[in-house]
Amino acid sequence: MNKILGLLLIFLLITNCSLNKKSRLWSKSSKIDIEKDFIITELFEDEKKFSEELNSNVKIKLKSNLTNNNFTNNLSNNNGRVNYDGSLENISRYKFSSIDNFDQSEPEIVFDNNNVIFFDNKGSILKFDEFSKLIWKINYYKKKEKKLKPILKLANDQKNLIVADNLAKYYAIDIKTGELLWKKNNVAPINSQIKIYKNKFFLTDLENILRCYSIKDGKELWNVKTDTAFIKSQKKLSIIIFEETVFFNNSIGDISAVDVDTGKLLWQMPTQDSSIYESAFQLKTSDLIVSNKSILFSNNNNEFFSINIDTGTLIWKQKINSVVRPTAIDNLIFTVSKDGLLVIIDNQTGNIVRATNIFSIIKEKKRSKIIPVGFIVGEKNIYLTTNNGRLIIADITTGRSSSMLKIDNQKISRPFILDKNLFIIKDNAIIKIN
Repeated sequence: MNKILGLLLIFLLITNCSLNKKSRLWSKSSKIDIEKDFIITELFEDEKKFSEELNSNVKIKLKSNLTNNNFTNNLSNNNGRVNYDGSLENISRYKFSSIDNFDQSEPEIVFDNNNVIFFDNKGSILKFDEFSKLIWKINYYKKKEKKLKPILKLANDQKNLIVADNLAKYYAIDIKTGELLWKKNNVAPINSQIKIYKNKFFLTDLENILRCYSIKDGKELWNVKTDTAFIKSQKKLSIIIFEETVFFNNSIGDISAVDVDTGKLLWQMPTQDSSIYESAFQLKTSDLIVSNKSILFSNNNNEFFSINIDTGTLIWKQKINSVVRPTAIDNLIFTVSKDGLLVIIDNQTGNIVRATNIFSIIKEKKRSKIIPVGFIVGEKNIYLTTNNGRLIIADITTGRSSSMLKIDNQKISRPFILDKNLFIIKDNAIIKIN
């Protein structure tokens, strides 16, 4: 009996434990293939997702340090706790022509003092005053280019408005007059934030290349190339600048650190298996933020990362599915999961302090179709926007939703704050609430 069992085991090993279909025998190459298969299995394993409330009775108390963040050139992407506690009663609108692919564009407002700067469906740039009156409107695109409906990325340094688009163009405008200062063509379309620092600006294109340009004339000063994905991601990529270093992500999950002056690559950390995501999956990530010497971000692969800003090594990782920009306040990190959980994390340990269901105010049968877009943390409340045009208000202390405001029936942007006014972008207008 023992001999029969032994022969059976040998037979099974020979026939089933090899990836070589012809010989059914082990080879050096088949061992490598098996290791790759194991990685794939691990990445796409149906792990138990964090989807329930946790420590819901815990009350959160924050320090009183509030900022009047205008989001114009926030190098850290960390909004912090914003000085806002609006009544949400008075509403005004800045109107423009509808943006057809608003769902994918993830646009951001640029503020010039109390003025608002944005763009429309034909690539026109509009500047409004605080009373919604149009100051100037300019368009530097040809007729054929207008028909392509360019999506613009904007940034300003109080003097220059830097513009980049998905048509591979970038240019500078005098922010007071709208006058074109210079205009250039990039090799590939731009799909990232624009950051301005030390008379330079930084952006990333569809080839996963970080480029540094001079504000004075648009001349390229240096570039850093990372791995290019087989599938071109349209997801807006993120850039932060901290302590003379540029940190950015690419479409396949690599985080890179580059010297701001020379473009020298300081470190690079892959967070995913690039061979998988180049061919099989479009990775979506939140914006990067920096807090307490760590880079923080999450993705739609059920991962929330904390990475050491000096070395690029992993500090901790949590199982949270989210693509909204997190916010760090004191030693706490705020984020909202895809399932609508308001999650608060200890920045040092990665432990979840509390998780409450911010979607509890929505009828249960409708929750499955609702996705968080973005949020800000105000003086007393958290303000969250959703893909069905709602603004949800939840108490910071308890995490419980208190009210919900209907802005639109379609997707709206994350909230922005300037001078105790809340701004939300929809496909054909900016909504101002105070």
